[in-house]
Amino acid sequence: MSKSLLVILYSLFLTGVLIFTYLFVDRNLLFLKDLYTGFYWDYREATAIGYTIIVLVFFIFFFLFLKNLNKLSLKILIALTSVLLFFSYPAFTSYDIFNYISTSRVLFHYHENPYLITPSEFVGDEYLPFTRATNKTALYGPSWTLVTGIPYFLGFGNFILTLFSFKLFSLLSYLGLSFLVYKLSRSKLSLALFALNPLVIIELLVSSHNDSFMMFFALLSFYFLSKKKFISSAVSLATSILVKFATIFLLPLYFFVAWKIKQGKQVKWEKIYLYASLSMILIFLLSFLREEIYPWYAIWFLAFTCLIPRVKWLLYLTSGLSFGLLLSYIPYMYIGTYFGITPILKYALLFSSVALSLILYFFEETWRKNLHLS
Repeated sequence: MSKSLLVILYSLFLTGVLIFTYLFVDRNLLFLKDLYTGFYWDYREATAIGYTIIVLVFFIFFFLFLKNLNKLSLKILIALTSVLLFFSYPAFTSYDIFNYISTSRVLFHYHENPYLITPSEFVGDEYLPFTRATNKTALYGPSWTLVTGIPYFLGFGNFILTLFSFKLFSLLSYLGLSFLVYKLSRSKLSLALFALNPLVIIELLVSSHNDSFMMFFALLSFYFLSKKKFISSAVSLATSILVKFATIFLLPLYFFVAWKIKQGKQVKWEKIYLYASLSMILIFLLSFLREEIYPWYAIWFLAFTCLIPRVKWLLYLTSGLSFGLLLSYIPYMYIGTYFGITPILKYALLFSSVALSLILYFFEETWRKNLHLS
C-alpha cells in the first residue's frame, strides 16, 4: 500500500469516527438538540458492533503506521488526527468533560468553593440535566480546578464555545505530552507508540480526559530534572500530583534520581522510565480499590512505556492493555447497564486481550531464539 493511499484511507476513517461519536449525543443536551438521533439508545447492538469495528480498524492502522514508520510523516499523521478529532463529540465513552465544566462553573460562575459546594445545589442550572456526578464536590486537585478557568473563560458563557475550549485545552495537552515523549526519547518510534496509540487518541482527543495534563507535567518534571533545573522540576511534579494525585507514586523514584544527579552520578534513564512505568501500572491496578479501573488511566503508564520500546514484554503488555481497555466499553454499550453481567464481560475482554498479547510475545521470542540457533 502506498504512503498516500494509507493517509487518505486513515483520513476517511477518522471522518467516520468523527461522525460516529455524534450518535452518542445525550437526549438532555439541549444545546445540541438538532444533532440528537437517539441511535445509541435505540440501536445498542448496531452501536456496539460499530464501535468494535472502529477499535479493530484503529489498531490495524496503528500497526501499519509502526510497520511503515520510516516512510511516513508523523507530523502529518498527528496533525490530521488532531484536527479531525478535535471536532468529535467528547461524551463518546465518558461524560467527564461535562464534570470538568460544571466544577469550573461552580468556581468561576457562581464564585463558590467546588470542594464544598456541589453543582446540584444550583437548582435549575441549564448544565445539570446532561452532567453526571452532580451530587459530588470537585473530584480533582486544585491545579486542575484552577487551570480550567482558562478554557472556561474562553467560552465567553456560551456552552458550545466552552465545550470546545475544553477540547482545545485537552488537544494542546496531548500535543505537549507527545512533544515531551519525543524530547525525552529522541525516537520516532516512541512518539508513534504514544501519539498514535488508539487508546491515547480516543481518551485524549475524543473524550478529552485531563490525564494528558497530569502526565504532561509528570514528564516535564523528569525533563527538567535531566537538565538539573530542580525548582522547575519540583513545581512540575507538584502540579501533576495536584491533578489526580496518581503521580504521587513517582515520588520515591523522583527523589532517587534527584539525589543521583546531585551526587554527580550517572543516571540510566531507560531504567528510570521502566521503574516509572511499573509504578504507574501499580497505581493503575490499585485504582479499583477507590472505584474501578477506567481505560483512560492507562495514559499514566503509556506516557513512560513508550520511552523504552526495547523492553518488548512491557510493550506487548501495554499494547494488550490498550486494546482490552477499549474493548471493555462494549458490554455497557450493548447491554445498557453497568450492573449484572456487564462487569464480568468487561474484565473478561480486558484479561483475554492481555493474555493474547503475552502469548504473542512468547511465540515471537521463541521464534527468534529458534531462528538464532539455526
